Amino acid sequence: MTDISIRTAGQAGRITLRRPQALNALTYQMCLDIEAALDRWRNDPGVAHIVLDAEGDKAFCAGGDIAELYETGRAGDFAYGRRFWADEYRLNAKIFNYPKSVVSFLQGFTMGGGVGLGCHGSHRIVGESSKIAMPECGIGLVPDVGGSLMLALAPGRSGEFLGTTGWRMAAADAIYAGFADHFIPETAWPDLTTALETGGIPDDILTSAADPGAARLDALQSDIDRHFAGETLGDILTTLEQDDSPFAIDTRTTLARNAPLAMACTVEILHRLRGPSLSIQKALELEYRFTARAMEHGDLLEGIRAAIIDKDRCPQWQFANQRVPAIAVSKMLMPLGKDALKLEENAMTHPKIGFIGLGNMGAPMAANLAKAGMTVTGFDPAGTTAKGVAAANSGPEAVHDADVVLTMLPDGEILRAVAQELLPQMKPGALFLDCSTVDVQSTRDVARQAASHGLNFVDAPVSGGVGGAAAGTLTFMAGGSEAAFAAAQPLFDIMGQKAVHCGAAGAGQAAKICNNMILGATMIATCEAFALADKLGLDRQKMFDVVSTSSGYSWSMNAYCPAPGVGPQSPADNGYKPGFAAELMLKDLRLSQQAAEAVNADTPMGARALELYRQFVEDEGGRGQDFSAMLPRFADRDRR
Repeated sequence: MTDISIRTAGQAGRITLRRPQALNALTYQMCLDIEAALDRWRNDPGVAHIVLDAEGDKAFCAGGDIAELYETGRAGDFAYGRRFWADEYRLNAKIFNYPKSVVSFLQGFTMGGGVGLGCHGSHRIVGESSKIAMPECGIGLVPDVGGSLMLALAPGRSGEFLGTTGWRMAAADAIYAGFADHFIPETAWPDLTTALETGGIPDDILTSAADPGAARLDALQSDIDRHFAGETLGDILTTLEQDDSPFAIDTRTTLARNAPLAMACTVEILHRLRGPSLSIQKALELEYRFTARAMEHGDLLEGIRAAIIDKDRCPQWQFANQRVPAIAVSKMLMPLGKDALKLEENAMTHPKIGFIGLGNMGAPMAANLAKAGMTVTGFDPAGTTAKGVAAANSGPEAVHDADVVLTMLPDGEILRAVAQELLPQMKPGALFLDCSTVDVQSTRDVARQAASHGLNFVDAPVSGGVGGAAAGTLTFMAGGSEAAFAAAQPLFDIMGQKAVHCGAAGAGQAAKICNNMILGATMIATCEAFALADKLGLDRQKMFDVVSTSSGYSWSMNAYCPAPGVGPQSPADNGYKPGFAAELMLKDLRLSQQAAEAVNADTPMGARALELYRQFVEDEGGRGQDFSAMLPRFADRDRR
């Protein structure tokens, strides 16, 4: 018996998995055969829709056949796994984007690779025996095959819960979470298949769908949202450790079995995906960054060994204490450059880029673009360069014939001067992408100048600091037209984790200065609170444990704690070497108050934060320190 049956039956293209003894696990060849069939049927007028099903009652498909991955990986052949994943992901994207209806019948276990095959089509049918899950973290992998897309779209924070725990969804749960569409009793499936073969229309015949009952996930949603809302795996674990409820205890037990690095990367992938730029292409590309490195740098080989080779169920994970440094996550999710995943439906041209301003932020951003295969020519008046970036002798030379000119400059006056020089040199229709943080009026003036030259313009200041620029995890706050934002999106995907289109030109700068006004004020409040705790005799770690899981929760506390040795790694643990320098915070606060004065906005907290950072930077030696170094400023002095 062959592993798969591919044929036409009446008006249906039929694909039936035939490995019930192996729970219909997908082999590499099965993936290639399915893709070839879909390609043949795409433009075949005799095939109206596709039907995916499987033999046996235990599983539609319990995942990919990982034994061969283990053997090749142990032999040092990492190329085989990368090729397998790239080809499988291309198939997942084709199913997701297929122009004809794809109807899948998902009995029993549908996990991992089975989700990629059965849960991206147009009509996903579950029954009484259905159990759907993404258990990849249990073997050192992240939820892949496009599963991260569905996890990112799941209600609340259930994506983080399902992705890190591998929790098994019954039919009602799968529909609730967005992994399935219709519950139909399995006794009715043969008649449905016959109807599809004989001319039935999927939307019509699925009127027989029944009520699957209440979803267990729905009942757990409040617990899930409370505990899985943190920015990192460490935040999630912190909240769970403070709770002795049955949900928290059971969840801690489950997470303790899984690979910490994979779980941390899963959380990060979902956070990067959420937002208007979410797509199957972006999900698969992020997944591939991890899976391409999973055998060589991750825990996949150890996970497979413990699960199916030695079967001792005792994997020796990296970061066994579950505290995964941010840099480890960044390394697994960095762009792959010329080795990046390529999908036919996502064939991306590589524009020629002129990059002006190769300072602490600009240089790593330009280097990431070059690493991703872009042709980048850079110029900086200070003569600095960036890895993989061709050096120009002047701004006009750098932007000659460029499709995109990207600037990262210190202030609005310099931006105006650079624009005055370069806009006339740019070819019509090119994109001027300014990632500087400057005043709103300068941005709007440059946008008008760009339009007068027939150019697109986007202002996209960033959040994430030097570390985010190097790791490719920046957040972009963008202003400009829809068309200009769409043109910039592929570059945002390389340099960062998220891009938000905030509105017309200048809206990105407005969002940035509002965000950083909040950040400056909350960091001061956080530092004041730690200094007060010291004087009251309250242990800093105890304070963090309370505040990080209570109403005082904030990014300044939970993700960037200013107290050394408390919370996740931050500049405080490195002598306050700047991730975001205090003088840059001072600059942004000045911009916020300049904008507030221009529109007659009342911002007393912002004004007080500005004065405190001015005093710290200009009078107290704070220049060159991280903006969180306000803590020792408060802790080392008596209140006056």
